[in-house]
Amino acid sequence: MRILINREVDESYDLVFGENLFPRIASDLKENPLGEKYAIITDSNVRQLYSDSLEKMLIQEGLTATTFSFEAGEQNKTIENAMKIIGDMSRLKYGRDTAILALGGGVVGDLAGFIAAIFNRGVPYIQIPTTLLAQADSSIGGKTAVNTEYGKNLVGAFKQPEKVYLDVAMLTTLSDRDYSSGLAETIKHGIIRDKTFFDYLWNNPDLMIKRNPEFLLNLAKNNCRIKGKIVELDPHEIGLRRILNYGHTVGHAIERLSLNKYEQKENPSYLSHGEAVAMGMMIAGRIANTLGYFSKEELEKQKNLLSAAGLSIKIPLEISNGAIIETTSIDKKAKNGQARYALPIALGKMHEFGGIYVREVDNKIVLDVIEQTR
Repeated sequence: MRILINREVDESYDLVFGENLFPRIASDLKENPLGEKYAIITDSNVRQLYSDSLEKMLIQEGLTATTFSFEAGEQNKTIENAMKIIGDMSRLKYGRDTAILALGGGVVGDLAGFIAAIFNRGVPYIQIPTTLLAQADSSIGGKTAVNTEYGKNLVGAFKQPEKVYLDVAMLTTLSDRDYSSGLAETIKHGIIRDKTFFDYLWNNPDLMIKRNPEFLLNLAKNNCRIKGKIVELDPHEIGLRRILNYGHTVGHAIERLSLNKYEQKENPSYLSHGEAVAMGMMIAGRIANTLGYFSKEELEKQKNLLSAAGLSIKIPLEISNGAIIETTSIDKKAKNGQARYALPIALGKMHEFGGIYVREVDNKIVLDVIEQTR
């Protein structure tokens, strides 16, 4: 006996770029509904800034909408908070006719997308990223997840959004630190896939730091273009898409160890995702240089651009080498307990490694490079 489930699924979706997009979102959902009820999922920080306005505009269009929120911070991207929000939605009789609006940064997008993947076996959702980090990376591609005590994003699902609204006006409300954090993923895109984009960032440091509106719109479009094309070619990360993890193997470990050590995001010693990824890119770049893939000159350009973006590229001394190595061994990209790294061969080009796009690296090399990044 055999059950045949051959199917073709079109998971394409539109990206909408602009400023002050809430009225557009409300009118779009009125004209083309995704559900009978809309659950706005956000965090405590974004709720104060934006969710009341979005909820009000949806209601003015005659739509049913309620905001559900959790305490802001990477440490709160947990299965417990996902289940709490699911319980709150169920108590208010949100069911399979629900559509979710993920309003916030990467933490919100990951958690809300994960809820959309599992709530009533899956409901549609829209990404409304409010940070540069989310607009550059996490809102595109359909990766959703929560953290566990063992590491970042170890429980999750692929769940593509129905649409993404990228409102660059929201980037003007970000702190300098949060804005710089988002620039890490932006710079990463230039390194892994598009030297012309890297050169654009390199040649316009003043526009980058001053958040020039036209520059921000160019960032949004280029980030989405680069990541979108990679996701189109490898939606479930079996090969090429792994290049998007450049800097993330050690970056996730550093971020997680920082989170464990300092507990509160408000603590200035806590490292954000982008800050940790910048350190991780320096480690991966130095590994590539040590192995003969990445020239010293291009490694130096990477270092200088990260610094120009306001990103620290030195690992805090209190995060030990041993703890970093141990944490990378349980990274979701690891194989047989051995971390694997995406490595550049030049600005705009990554090593293919026979179509796998990652390779294991001897811990002695990694430890030496970690020491160079302190």
